[in-house]
Amino acid sequence: MTQLLKSLGPLKIAFGGAAISGEGGGYGFGEISETDAIDLLLDAYEGGIRIFDTAPIYGFGLSEIRMGKAFENMREKVFLVSKSGVTWHENKRVDMNNNPKIAEKMIEQSLRDLKTDYIDLYMVHWPDSKVDIRKTVEVLSKAKEQGKIKHIGLCNTFVEDLNKAFEVDRIEVVQSEFNFFTNKFVREELFPYLNEKHMSFMSWGTLDKGILTGRVDEKRKTYDKSDCRSWAPWWKDADNSAKFEAMKNLWPALDKNHHTGLEMALGYNLSFPELSVAICGAKTSDQLQSLLKAAHNLPKNEELEEYVALAKPAQK
Repeated sequence: MTQLLKSLGPLKIAFGGAAISGEGGGYGFGEISETDAIDLLLDAYEGGIRIFDTAPIYGFGLSEIRMGKAFENMREKVFLVSKSGVTWHENKRVDMNNNPKIAEKMIEQSLRDLKTDYIDLYMVHWPDSKVDIRKTVEVLSKAKEQGKIKHIGLCNTFVEDLNKAFEVDRIEVVQSEFNFFTNKFVREELFPYLNEKHMSFMSWGTLDKGILTGRVDEKRKTYDKSDCRSWAPWWKDADNSAKFEAMKNLWPALDKNHHTGLEMALGYNLSFPELSVAICGAKTSDQLQSLLKAAHNLPKNEELEEYVALAKPAQK
């Protein structure tokens, strides 16, 4: 069976929708106007990107709404990915909840916000220890039978839940954090499983929140208030010192080989045949053009080996 995402064209990049909704709250990376967000999405399409990844938690629905407006009149030309399971209360307190009734509501709301009759790939966003994944996948399977979603996937998952989910329906795509610094779990535990099942894999965190591009280093202390890095414990409490030190070692090698950190990050992920698509966010036209340019100037294997050797202590 052909892996789903590998049939969607030669450019193995998906647009990360968290980048276009920061001022809405939830998970986002700073303010961007609706006009600029829609223009950016359309420019990404013109640049060859066909897969657009979003979720309700991105801007508390704002990312989906903007994608819906951008692609309403060209729906068949793009492949939309959204998710269920990360919801929120009226006070905007976030809740990880895979309750089947929640999943039903979230599918319907995403269809409305995306202004579409169907979502190409619909995923369970995070595991929920309180809910058997099979119950949630039953909801997605029913929605697939009804034509509301075309394909089912799991995000941030593990082999045990994948096996359970397969008891209900075929899971075609897994999405997890995977990048130059964070990759061991996916390489050792998920990739063998995905190969066996002929599944597609999408990487999030491809640029490691800007560390790999040089936009974030030990000197950067402040972020826009609508940037989740300004408040999220998983970022503020993280010790990234080993990564920052590794990047100091990498810059001379990158300069010598005429590569950017962005090219290294993309090249590393795309060097794995198991990886179908690397999700990358862009908040400005310059960032988008840099991304598209990088896709055509990826490091050679021997250069990647050099970079990995220099950064080995920081990889996990």
